[in-house]
Amino acid sequence: MKILFALIKKEYLQIIRDPSSIIIAFILPLVSILIYMYGINLDTVKVTIGIKNDDANPEISTLVKSFGHSKYVKSIVYDNQEAVENDITRSKIRGAVIIPNDFSKKLSKNQPADFIIITDGSEVNTANYVQNYSLQIVNGWLMASKYKNISTKALINPIVRVWYNEDLNSHYFILPGSIAVTMTLIGILLTALVVAREWERGTMEALLTTQAKKIDIVLSKYIPYFTLGMMSLSFSVFMCIVVFKVPFRGNLFILFFVSGLFFLTASGIGLLISSKLKNQFLASQVSLSIGFLPSLMLSGLMFPINSMPLFFQYLTMLLPPRYFISFVESEFMAGTVWRIVFINSVFLTFLATILFIAVYKNTDMRLNK
Repeated sequence: MKILFALIKKEYLQIIRDPSSIIIAFILPLVSILIYMYGINLDTVKVTIGIKNDDANPEISTLVKSFGHSKYVKSIVYDNQEAVENDITRSKIRGAVIIPNDFSKKLSKNQPADFIIITDGSEVNTANYVQNYSLQIVNGWLMASKYKNISTKALINPIVRVWYNEDLNSHYFILPGSIAVTMTLIGILLTALVVAREWERGTMEALLTTQAKKIDIVLSKYIPYFTLGMMSLSFSVFMCIVVFKVPFRGNLFILFFVSGLFFLTASGIGLLISSKLKNQFLASQVSLSIGFLPSLMLSGLMFPINSMPLFFQYLTMLLPPRYFISFVESEFMAGTVWRIVFINSVFLTFLATILFIAVYKNTDMRLNK
């Protein structure tokens, strides 16, 4: 135990003397949270829509004005359809609504009245916004106009209730999910450079001449950086809850317990990379590739896992961020759901154990094999 404590003390002193570890642990999550807060927005956007009205009925002019009153739409009125098409081609507007000359006449006769919505399909999400906003504005105008009593009434009146994220604010699930991405990078980067740095500086040779056993060396790499990582996690959680006012409905003890399991898996990945490569530059490059892209693209944070091809759905089962993002978003938005806590904890414990064994077996205790 004296040897283990001495090695742990050595690692803590290296952390204090090496500013790069502090930068990775605290500056990286701060920058990451700021980017996810102010640089990424999945909420509804304001789109520019052109309006071409061919109906001379004065009542229809109120429909044109309705587009200008929407907070989600910036409307531009056109007199020439060719100008509409040119502006869509030049991306000056994202879509257009064409009202034909018999629009009000058909409504007066209680007949289906057609109107045209043109969208730019090169940006699929924006095209969907143009369609949905236009339909909502037209339907809202219809219910407030004189045609509402003669138009066919809907037989179903849906009453919508939004649970967990009543404001439909995308930052309420992006910021907690960003903690998983950031902790993956921090856990892998912090530990990926540890063993490689020892080999490059020659201190590993000196360490191997001591009475330290392999388990002492492995644990001395895990424990200090696990502590630093949990401090970084505390900082990230503080920023989300206190600074950016993200609702938290779960239990902090459970959050930090499962986060600890997740950080053990991330640390294991970093130590495994460092043990195999023994080069800081290569270890850092591989860590960024393995840590950032899968945690962002295949974890379910940005893209639903069940919409991915079957191969990638199975591949995500090997990725720790998949389980942590599922847990942390539930903990923030819905509160503690024991089934989610149990399932994700079991998988993270399994992955952490496998990685610890792999790190132990790949830690060299000889200079040449």
